[in-house]
Amino acid sequence: MPYHVKTPGKLVPGDVYWKGGNHWTETYADREQFANKADADAIKATTVTINGVTYQPAWFKNATVVTE
Repeated sequence: MPYHVKTPGKLVPGDVYWKGGNHWTETYADREQFANKADADAIKATTVTINGVTYQPAWFKNATVVTE
């Protein structure tokens, strides 16, 4: 069963979907699909380190992993 990552849109109403390559899309059909939940969870757990400070960007912190 495929999985995908979505998060509430900040500049657009509704949800946006992880497209891959550090990009999000409003188009459901363009979302990246994962064969297993662990891969989708790894995307959701993405962190960034800047100037020695590691944090999770809001778009990943507010994201959810969804199965189809």
